[in-house]
Amino acid sequence: MKKLPAILFLLCVYHTATAQLFPKQIRPSGFYFQWGYNKDWYSISSIRFIDKGRHDFLVYDVTAKDRPDYSSIFKNPLHITIPQNSVRLGMYINKAKTRAIELNFDHAKYVVNDNQIARVAGTIGGEKFDTDTLVGDMLHFEHSDGANFLQVNYVAQDPIWENGKRTIASLVYKAGAGLVIPRSDVTLMGKRLNNRYHVAGYVMSLEAGARYYPIRNLFLELTLKGGYADYLNALTVEGGTAIHHFYFGELIGLVGYDFNFRKK
Repeated sequence: MKKLPAILFLLCVYHTATAQLFPKQIRPSGFYFQWGYNKDWYSISSIRFIDKGRHDFLVYDVTAKDRPDYSSIFKNPLHITIPQNSVRLGMYINKAKTRAIELNFDHAKYVVNDNQIARVAGTIGGEKFDTDTLVGDMLHFEHSDGANFLQVNYVAQDPIWENGKRTIASLVYKAGAGLVIPRSDVTLMGKRLNNRYHVAGYVMSLEAGARYYPIRNLFLELTLKGGYADYLNALTVEGGTAIHHFYFGELIGLVGYDFNFRKK
């Protein structure tokens, strides 16, 4: 049952792609680059902490929030990568530039709320326990240097406003999958570690929104993204790992620019 979201997602992508999205003949016609920021929401998640010989316990149904940190840009304009940012690099694969393959990265932050009571059950030092506890007293857990969703997306556009051959506005649809590469800051039973970046699992998502060209080649994009992230071995203190998964939603605003290939 835990793998049902992944199966449903892959079936959805397969059906959409084979039905109508892929052009009959792929002809790269240009590429684009985008930069922007995101706001995130997360579902409830149960987190299992494992360290063989030391502990193995589950924290049930915890809530979490993001940490946008937008104010850091105003304090220092050079800190543009500190807030929750989004980057896109895409290649158009048809002449009309309505289809693309995209490398899609979201630096999103996931922070478990400390001020909540949660059931904790398992073993520590060989001793079994099952009790309710204040999360912040026993542990603090966050992917605050990024939950970090790195994906490859298929992108489709549907023009809704055109001026001659020039598209002014279009609807945008994206579907893709990839890796989660978190850097986790964990405090567990008095010990803390802000760990290294680490490939910890996988992510899948669907995204939809609108793109607007105020001038030729320069565009603005606003999308809503929904997905599923599964962290199979996030790193914690003293060689331990954490396992959890959640659904997420994102509101993403981007500025982009089209680079056209020269015609022969």
